[in-house]
Amino acid sequence: MSLRFTWLFFFIVCSTSVHAQTFTEKLSSEALALIDDDVVYDPSYFSIPYPNGDVPANKGVCTDVVVRAYRKLGIDLQKEVHQDMKAHFNVYPKKWGLKATDKNIDHRRVPNLMTFFSRHGKVLKISKQNGDYSPGDIVTWDLGGGITHIGIVVNKKSSDLQRWLIVHNIGGGQVLADCLFQYTITGHYRYQK
Repeated sequence: MSLRFTWLFFFIVCSTSVHAQTFTEKLSSEALALIDDDVVYDPSYFSIPYPNGDVPANKGVCTDVVVRAYRKLGIDLQKEVHQDMKAHFNVYPKKWGLKATDKNIDHRRVPNLMTFFSRHGKVLKISKQNGDYSPGDIVTWDLGGGITHIGIVVNKKSSDLQRWLIVHNIGGGQVLADCLFQYTITGHYRYQK
């Protein structure tokens, strides 16, 4: 084999190497894998194991989409939020009149996740520009009347190719939706442990 052929072969092999997914790309993929419109929206209080506890697989709310996607990447938000709340309870919202942490529900509340992501992730710009958002970002919204919501930006675009789509559960299951700018955005985060 000639030296020229060896270098050409080396160049081709190196330039066609498999693209390694970034953490945010993996999170986007895991969120897409969760799509299931048979998941019943159920905000009930569940007593669940700790750590790595989850509500029944056929039930959930918006926060469960985020928790489940992170869990597929080896990050247990139930444990992470519980430990941070236990150590810094005073910085978390007191909306529910709690006097102590509750590992069954704390990670299933949007304001708690917002506080956790603000403390341990990157707080990103809130805007109405699609280019400011990336697959794997976490977005929170105010739906009106103080109702909060959360979802994951994924690497799929709207039919007009103008917006990233969101995997979330707002009552119709764990679904893919064109809703990034449909509600008032209250938070934009990127979190990787």
